[in-house]
Amino acid sequence: MKGPAIFLAQFLPPLGETITLQDMCKWAASLGYEGVQVPTWDKRIFDLELASESQDYCEEVMWICREAGVQISELSTHLQGQVVAAHPAYLEALNPLCPEHLADDMGAQREWGKQQLVCAAKASQRLGLTAHATFSGALLWHRVYPWPQRSDVLVAEAFAALAELWTPILDEFASAGVDLCFELHPGEDLHDGITFDRFLAAVNDHPRASILYDPSHFLLQQLDYIGFIDHYHDRIKAFHVKDAEFRPSAKAGLYGGYASWIDRPGRFRSLGDGQIDFKAIFSKFAQYGFDGWAVLEWECCLKHPDQGAEEGAPFIRNHFIKTTDRRFDDFSAGSSPQT
Repeated sequence: MKGPAIFLAQFLPPLGETITLQDMCKWAASLGYEGVQVPTWDKRIFDLELASESQDYCEEVMWICREAGVQISELSTHLQGQVVAAHPAYLEALNPLCPEHLADDMGAQREWGKQQLVCAAKASQRLGLTAHATFSGALLWHRVYPWPQRSDVLVAEAFAALAELWTPILDEFASAGVDLCFELHPGEDLHDGITFDRFLAAVNDHPRASILYDPSHFLLQQLDYIGFIDHYHDRIKAFHVKDAEFRPSAKAGLYGGYASWIDRPGRFRSLGDGQIDFKAIFSKFAQYGFDGWAVLEWECCLKHPDQGAEEGAPFIRNHFIKTTDRRFDDFSAGSSPQT
């Protein structure tokens, strides 16, 4: 396993403030991180379109990272991936994720999202990366609870449409030699093992259809996030190290009652402050030989991001496991006693 790395998205200053990739890389390195996961929607730190076209630009980006003392773990297109497949019910919410001139035009937004992912495949290849982080989007999430009653036909049609939208993109990533890692996340059509299985079947087990494993989203869904690794370790190619907690409430349940994050029974926490069993997770990854990056994603509703970032690198590093090269009882396997 490589790392620790940090996803930069939650630590960028507000739009309008000046920031550079060099600034972010030096900051991450100063806290002990060895890698950065780079969001591709903020041109203050990364120009996705240019990176897809220019090897010189990519060499400059890699030089900036090396000089600061970090590497790029993956690029991220979480925002653009959301747009690739979306139900019209989400149009208002999607407008801020897209260029202003595409506002209220879902067809144009979808095509823009697709082209962004194609650029990400090419940019990842130029940067020598092997995995990419994104979201699946949501054609069906508004019907996640089966009331009013939904038909099996509706579900089958939605996954067929999802596959039709994503298969050409998966093919682009295959051509680039990069795994496309969907973060399984509530709000997305791909949010657990069953939905990922449905998608795999719809894309004919596409070899580049992969998983970004984030246990926080599984805890909030009350899913066995340790057993999940046993089932899907061969498809897990990226890892967000993020903590969470679920504390039962007398007033709200899994869906949170539309409350703010701080008032929900289920909420994200800084590393070590929640309920995730990271010792078991890192042990499972060691068991299966996971060789990707361990990337801090910070989304705590209580702790300041500066403290979360400072505590994240040592927390991750302390959970790394150097796998053994011998059995514990080898001392007893010597030559047979003389008779």
